Amino acid sequence: MKLETKNSQYIWLTNRCAAFFLAIGVMLISVTSFSQTIRTKQNINKGWQYLEENTLNVEDIVNFNSWSTVDIPHSWNSTDVTDLEPGYRRSASWYKKNLTIAAIEQDNVYKLYFEGANITTKVYVNKNLVGEHIGGYIGFETDITKFLKNGNNEVLVRVDNGYNPEIIPSQKSDFFIYGGITRDVWLITKSETNISKVIVNTPTVSKEQATLAVTVNLEGDIASTQLEILATILDPSGKEIAQSKGKANTETVNLKFTTFKKPALWDIDTPNLYTVVVSLLKSGKEMDKTSEKFGFRWFEFTDNGPFYLNGKRVLLRGTHRHEEHAGYGAAMPNELHKKDIQDIKDMGANFIRLAHYPQDPEVYKMCDELGLLVWDEIPWCRGGIGNETWKRNTKNQLTEMIYQNRNHPSIILWSLGNEIYWLPDFKNGDDTEEINIFLKELNALAHQLDPSRKTAIRKYYAGSDIVDVFSPSIWSGWYSGSYKTYEKAVTKYIKEYPHFLHAEYGGSSHIGRHVEKPIDGEGAVDKDSWTEAITQTGVTNIAQIGDWSENYIVDLFDWHLRISETTPDFVGNIQWAMKDFGTPLRPENDIPYMNQKGIMDRAGNPKDAYYVFKSYWAKEAFTYIESHTWTERQGPRDEVRNISVYSNCDEVILYHNGKALEKKKRDINQFPACGLTWDITFKEGLNQLKAIGFKDGKEVTDNLEIKYRYTTNDIAKSLALSYDTLPNGHYLVTAIAEDKNGLRCLDYEDRVYFQCLAGGVTQKHMGTPTGSESIKMANGKAQIEVVPDQTNTPLQMTVLNQSFKGTYLTIEK
Repeated sequence: MKLETKNSQYIWLTNRCAAFFLAIGVMLISVTSFSQTIRTKQNINKGWQYLEENTLNVEDIVNFNSWSTVDIPHSWNSTDVTDLEPGYRRSASWYKKNLTIAAIEQDNVYKLYFEGANITTKVYVNKNLVGEHIGGYIGFETDITKFLKNGNNEVLVRVDNGYNPEIIPSQKSDFFIYGGITRDVWLITKSETNISKVIVNTPTVSKEQATLAVTVNLEGDIASTQLEILATILDPSGKEIAQSKGKANTETVNLKFTTFKKPALWDIDTPNLYTVVVSLLKSGKEMDKTSEKFGFRWFEFTDNGPFYLNGKRVLLRGTHRHEEHAGYGAAMPNELHKKDIQDIKDMGANFIRLAHYPQDPEVYKMCDELGLLVWDEIPWCRGGIGNETWKRNTKNQLTEMIYQNRNHPSIILWSLGNEIYWLPDFKNGDDTEEINIFLKELNALAHQLDPSRKTAIRKYYAGSDIVDVFSPSIWSGWYSGSYKTYEKAVTKYIKEYPHFLHAEYGGSSHIGRHVEKPIDGEGAVDKDSWTEAITQTGVTNIAQIGDWSENYIVDLFDWHLRISETTPDFVGNIQWAMKDFGTPLRPENDIPYMNQKGIMDRAGNPKDAYYVFKSYWAKEAFTYIESHTWTERQGPRDEVRNISVYSNCDEVILYHNGKALEKKKRDINQFPACGLTWDITFKEGLNQLKAIGFKDGKEVTDNLEIKYRYTTNDIAKSLALSYDTLPNGHYLVTAIAEDKNGLRCLDYEDRVYFQCLAGGVTQKHMGTPTGSESIKMANGKAQIEVVPDQTNTPLQMTVLNQSFKGTYLTIEK
């Protein structure tokens, strides 16, 4: 899709954009009365060639012979962003694939559909430019029909993620802009006259009845009076329940249906999905066929009050997701997309904000199927307002996002941006008058394209009254004040903003780092503040002075959840974020280039905080003793330690070394852990803890062993290396900081550096607690996974920092 500079071309894009988007669940159909296949959709991810060259001219491609073989999804930044060299590759690369089509059917059209390529793309077939696209997070389609030939066809794709302030997101955003073909690619074959898009609307919905309107967009030769559209509705069980037929003599056909009595509603607990199957008929014979899933539901943000779904109050319990994973970057396979969304649902969440851009089609499909409400967002993240080209590109991205995703019942909000005024890329880009003029245009466009949903924005106070739903910035206990100010902030903003939804709260934590008395900031920060300063270094906050321990973040989330769960007029909040993710702005973090605010690490392994959320939200009974990464502790002989158990059970009993302690009832009004805490005096040596939870006649158990000592470690004097063999055949190499007596220094948190000298390679670019050669210690411990090579050479490892010049370990294979 070529984006022109004239306003008329923008209008053309808006009217024709529907032709570029297809249902993901396209049906593969053959009809015996036609010689050609009516519609096929073939995944062509496998066996591409990749060339890391920033040449502009397609003719120059023949001069390069350094192609490598890759599969799609692919990003040249998958590990580049998390290596220890500053910066990451921001340039262009080429992809090549040979498509073999034995015989071109004269009455067919052939199209390539890219689910996402970051961030500008040009597509060539047999050296002919067939399409262009601007924007890295939205699918696009190119018609390649007239450039194909019988036999072999060469497809070349140039993708560029270079610096370009005229394309959102801003380069100053707190996430990486991965380059590459980062999502699936499809070859689509259809009849020359075909269905280009099906749009489903549910104008009125109640428990008693619902109405349905289906709009079908066509392309090709539609002059024939013999063309008809037939739409068939299937209920959630697959049973045919309604049909509608109409003449197809215009590019847009509107179909209406009789009222549906007592529809099966789409809800967070029962996400019922209907199907509309649309056929294009010529003289009664089928020429094309496609299908779309949809749901009947209605929702309401009440003024200064809670959110309702299908007439029932629903507290929005949310989290955020960045589209990336250790070792893959943004080029995630569908099974990892599915796992992320399933983990979010299993935690008990019912809401997800897709930060800060539209995401893979698999994500929306999973949210529809699992019952997760969605805040979908264009990538206007920081950077202020830009020039006319920037405005046109931004409007195009909003248009494409809505056209692509509007049939998903899970989506309730179209977000127009995040922190949009901050860190302008253009002169006077933070002018709020200019921003508001454009924001009003975006808001009107969103409502024009989809009147059924609400608009939103986060942390742009000057435009809070322009959109339907607003989130101020509240980082109580991290970028400002104490987490105990959260109730005060929520109470104030419920009254101040008619539709207030709190997006983003939390803080960073380093897996395995624990302290007996986590800092709460009282006395060191302005405990009454809850809105962080624009320059976060200009005010003392926990992000600066905190210990990054799992204990502190557990307490912070526990307090926030207790408030949100017991405030009757609150719409809800959205925790930041589900997983750690990469960022160019944080090279100094405990794991370099990682934003460590996730309640899981970048590979999807839960931190303690994940279980705090489960204890408030999950339905399946569980119990979890804090913390499974805190198995070595120290203190005076008679020091009493408080043990928290996070559980959604009605009652929990804790055993210490086989002795039953008090059985306690869970009480949401108690803090911490809803009152599931016990005071324990550890014996020296091994201590056994066992928690049993009781819920609905079911018992669930958790066990934890803690090695406790009465001797406090001295200062660190050396680093010791050891290893374990993992089930995959790799080695997990562990470094321990020890004092002069060989005691582990549980208070040592300095950075150490691993290196494999021979016999293998470290998993060094993962951005995880075991996947970085540079990492700060957690209670005097750091680890890295090492892959042995296939030789007989012993594996040799070293770990060092400025204080300890090198410790060595040899592993015989």
